Amino acid sequence: MKNSALYYNVGPLLYCPANSKNIAASLIHEKFGVSYSLALCLEDTINDNYVEQAENTLIRSLRQLYETRQTFSFFLPKIFVRVRNAAQIAMLPERLGEAAELLCGFILPKFDLSNADLYIETAARVNANSGKKFYFMPILESPAIIDLKSRAFVLSELKERLAAIEESVLNIRVGGNDLCHIFGFRRRSSETIHDIRPVANIFSDIITAFGSDYVVSGPVWEYYNQTGWDTGLRRELQLDRLCGFIGKTVIHPNQISLVNQEYTVDAEDLNDAKAILNWDLNAASFVSGNTAQRRMNEYKTHANWAEKIIFLSMAYGCKDAIHP
Repeated sequence: MKNSALYYNVGPLLYCPANSKNIAASLIHEKFGVSYSLALCLEDTINDNYVEQAENTLIRSLRQLYETRQTFSFFLPKIFVRVRNAAQIAMLPERLGEAAELLCGFILPKFDLSNADLYIETAARVNANSGKKFYFMPILESPAIIDLKSRAFVLSELKERLAAIEESVLNIRVGGNDLCHIFGFRRRSSETIHDIRPVANIFSDIITAFGSDYVVSGPVWEYYNQTGWDTGLRRELQLDRLCGFIGKTVIHPNQISLVNQEYTVDAEDLNDAKAILNWDLNAASFVSGNTAQRRMNEYKTHANWAEKIIFLSMAYGCKDAIHP
């Protein structure tokens, strides 16, 4: 399990097409708030014939942000670029120059055995040759993880290969809509991704393969307006968290606050986590009722959970009240 708060604080990851001409102004004026990360997408949101223009717009946006930051203070989220290919990972920092300082890392779409080695080699080389460290977030969403016969092999092989850059892998992400697309599924605002059993089973296998060593972030929720969208999102977030996901991809600013609220740690959980991690290791008993006398804490079986709760509280904060 990742043992640093760094891997837990990506939070809501807001997707934006990299060719958006208003993104710099929106960030400078803190239009989206001050508690999220940003993904500038050069992949699926961009027409294949307009990739070069999108790259140029992205570079202009980051340069504008960099120059404005020299004279004006504003919240700057962690900024990632969702690339189309490994070549963009090498090219963008060079073209950005000093503005590359604002770039936290890269998102690697449709990460599978056909492109993993090139992505990993490029990531290692860029970090070795750069004056700063970039982080990477592979997305597991390709058809290669659909097939039951090969899924376990593919996932375990990808994890083995990622070991070469493990410290630089900030999150593993999952492509819920891409996987639904393969089957022809689309959930309503009253349904969650976890209700779609074929996709939920793939997610379960991803958590099983990666969840003990990496932070795995939840899939996109595509509803952001009209009756019931927020209730549906809250329900999916609760199931995300129960199933081992941390954080979520979002596609509209309306979703940001809900993600942050649902990952805020309960005071009782935080108190229990502190008690577990501060257990007297010379004590005769490693099990005890918690302070609220509602449940049992056990050092040997709850220590990993407790460590995760501490990191989540650092990233998302703590609710004041203990819920009955």
